[in-house]
Amino acid sequence: MASPYRTIFSTPGTRTFSAAGFIGRLPLAMLGIGIVTMVSQLTGRYGLAGALSATVALSVAAIGPQISRLVDRYGQRRVLRPATLVSLTAVAGLLVSAKMGLADWTLFAFAAFAGSVPSVGSMVRSRWAELYRTDPRRLHTAYSFESVVDEICFIFGPIVSIGLSTAWFPEAGPLLAALFLATGVFWLTSQRATEPVPQPREQHGGGSALRSGGLRVLMLAFVATGVIFGSIDVVTVAFADEQGHKSAASLVLAAYALGSCLAGVVYGLLDLKAAPARRWLLGVCAMAVSMIPLQLVGNLAFLAVALFVAGLSIAPTMVTTMALVEQHVPRAKLTEGMTWTSTGLAVGIALGSSVAGWVIDVAGAKAGYTVPVASGAVAVVVGLLGYRRLNRPVPRRGGTDEHGEQGRPDERAAKDAETVA
Repeated sequence: MASPYRTIFSTPGTRTFSAAGFIGRLPLAMLGIGIVTMVSQLTGRYGLAGALSATVALSVAAIGPQISRLVDRYGQRRVLRPATLVSLTAVAGLLVSAKMGLADWTLFAFAAFAGSVPSVGSMVRSRWAELYRTDPRRLHTAYSFESVVDEICFIFGPIVSIGLSTAWFPEAGPLLAALFLATGVFWLTSQRATEPVPQPREQHGGGSALRSGGLRVLMLAFVATGVIFGSIDVVTVAFADEQGHKSAASLVLAAYALGSCLAGVVYGLLDLKAAPARRWLLGVCAMAVSMIPLQLVGNLAFLAVALFVAGLSIAPTMVTTMALVEQHVPRAKLTEGMTWTSTGLAVGIALGSSVAGWVIDVAGAKAGYTVPVASGAVAVVVGLLGYRRLNRPVPRRGGTDEHGEQGRPDERAAKDAETVA
């Protein structure tokens, strides 16, 4: 492991909460594509498959920020465990309904409650932010590492989910995703030493973290970015099916994530001086331009190469986004703020899955790649219009005491380690 990455794990507890976060985030890459694969195999209806995946994503978008807002106020353990149980129950109901061939409305009813899944990535990043808030270099590396973890999830998640659902039984992918969610969340919340200290009600002030204009820009841009991700997933599965190699879709999507993963590793090693807002806008523009070659795809090999190149711009943009969120959101609402960007992605994924499924049913899989091109252009427009707001200096805001009465998580972790020793 390169020196900057080794340094961030010098604090006790960082390795275990990062490992738990990895397991808890695998469902993010597995559940949506698993539902698409499952439903398309059971019914042959890509429109229905995309609509169900979109419903889950919209559910996450509606419920996720509220869960994170409660986490900021009451703590991760008290909120995440019951929320996860609700999500697991809904996923179980969805799988049973699909297996029994029940009416479509029952599938949508369970999908609507499956969005109680916590934003595990935001929970882990909020722990890093508490540990290294006063060390921007380490925090940049930690955010880069988490983006790499995200992409590793997207490399292996679809492969496992699609592979199990096509080779074993249709419900296998979503079922394993639910098991990973339960394991990751309960393991993460058992680690109290690095859990951010809940903020008192009076430190939250009135309203949501979305009162920040910079956060609104980021979220809107991420809606368009989510459309890219959601549409590429659905279209790639359909395109591979048309080519007679549906199971190969997981490998093609893995190439997309691999490009982002490698870029994230390199990005975390850099000590960048340019303003985050400028780097973010360049990343958004690069993502948009990388969608253009997808219009030329004729086979899976070309598609895999094009998606690998497109993936190179993802992780750097995501890392810079988290840095901007930390600049523009009060500390007492940081987890909620990070979750709002995930919410933007979830809304976009919902729109992208639904629109792409409709385009595929009407015009075929290849035509579906017009959806990410259009959404990339929208992301650029949002970025350009909101650039001045993102680039505006924002004074740090928070509670009366930066680390809370119980001290910083790294201090508590060290004390716990001493106690155990």
